[in-house]
Amino acid sequence: MDRKDEHNTIDGIDSVETMDDMTFVLFGASGDLAKRKIYPALYNLFIEGKMPSSLSVVGLGRRKYSQEDFHSIIKESLESFSRRDVDSSHLDEFLESFRYFIFDAMEPQSYQDLKAFIEEREAEKSIPENRLFYLSVAPSLVEPITESLHKSGMTELDGWKKLIVEKPFGSDLHSARHLNQELTKVFDEEEIFRIDHYLGKPMVQNLESLIRPNPILKSLWNHEQIASVQITASETVGVGTRAGYYDKSGAIRDMVQNHLLQLVMMTALHHPEKLSAKQIEEKKTKIMEALRPIDKDDVATHVVRGQYEAGEMDAQAVVGYKDEKDVEETSNNDTYFAARLYIDNEYWKGIPFYIRTGKRMEKKSTRIIIEFKNEVQEADSQGAMSNLLIIEINPNESVGLRINLKDDGNEKFEPAYINFSKNLDQQPEAYENLLNDAMAGNSTYFAHWNEVELSWKWIQPILEAFEADELPLHGYNAGSRGPEAAEKLLNEDGFTWWEV
Repeated sequence: MDRKDEHNTIDGIDSVETMDDMTFVLFGASGDLAKRKIYPALYNLFIEGKMPSSLSVVGLGRRKYSQEDFHSIIKESLESFSRRDVDSSHLDEFLESFRYFIFDAMEPQSYQDLKAFIEEREAEKSIPENRLFYLSVAPSLVEPITESLHKSGMTELDGWKKLIVEKPFGSDLHSARHLNQELTKVFDEEEIFRIDHYLGKPMVQNLESLIRPNPILKSLWNHEQIASVQITASETVGVGTRAGYYDKSGAIRDMVQNHLLQLVMMTALHHPEKLSAKQIEEKKTKIMEALRPIDKDDVATHVVRGQYEAGEMDAQAVVGYKDEKDVEETSNNDTYFAARLYIDNEYWKGIPFYIRTGKRMEKKSTRIIIEFKNEVQEADSQGAMSNLLIIEINPNESVGLRINLKDDGNEKFEPAYINFSKNLDQQPEAYENLLNDAMAGNSTYFAHWNEVELSWKWIQPILEAFEADELPLHGYNAGSRGPEAAEKLLNEDGFTWWEV
């Protein structure tokens, strides 16, 4: 990738090269995340000319791969997971920037050897001391790796340094605060990029600007007309091979503290003007500060937890959670979470937000539904139902409306849907957006510490209630819409979960 020309054009895509030359150090280079997401993302950025003109990627791992082995792994990952077909005419140029380094994260000498290797590559490729460290590793390794990077002198640079950290960021409020305290001994907050891949999804990034250029949506997005907000992130898959991690985290840590609360923040980020990255960060923090706490004694009133049991998916029988490989027979881990919450600020006060996530659900979908007040008198409604604004994030990105149209045959109203979407064939993957932003130093769509801390602070009483077994664990059949108790949670307020 030693392309010193001012413009890069590959496959007809033209972009101006403005990114600093850098070294990209990837911890966990032989891991599943690297193969499924990171290498394909870097390849697509390369094809689109969105990479530094000179880049050194150093992949670290304990396995004794040769350089040829490493390049074969990358090529295989591109052929399996890239949204683009691999272009053989550019593949060698792409792979030239990648080098493999055998590394033991718990061995001090490994860091000294790595430092020498990075410096050698920087000299060879005329790259200044700009280094991005990506920790695609087990959570327990994040702190010792960061400390060792500092001790080895690898973060004492004439240029800049950055750290990308994958979730989970801590397992509760105390551990998150401890981890952040340790990381900020080496990296400033502005140098830490905490990845939440939901923030990389194009439709989530569109939320901040969805209202501003669309007066029709701005007129709808009126708190005086909104009855409720529903945010759903449902999965059809079970725990799969992740039982070792998932049985300790559950849905609340795996999905709620990060992904769902980030969607709450982005949905509530109502602002008529374009915001800077710093302004978005500040507004998201204020939303979390306004999120009404749930006391431990009130958790059962506002929260439903569940665990999937045996059922059917696509007409195939599937086992329940406790019968999954590596799951304890006595596990009371949650695979489903639903909650009612309120944002006590001027705009959203009094409007309930309902959030839910679950594994082995009826269908895979991530969506936000704004339900509007139904002011039609019941006697005159003739079946008219609430209007809905439907923002589909995954798998089909779109914005839709549900309205009432009269049925010609019986004078009754029937729901009708208007859907707006664009050609999504070549939409960038979330990791493409996030890696591009991190390399460019744009922190807009990353989780900042204030957001993370406030999220854990809101979650902490719920965690304590779960661990004290102070609310029931509802069973639900695989392939269903979740526990009946989750439906009752909304029925109490006169609402229902919308399945659209």
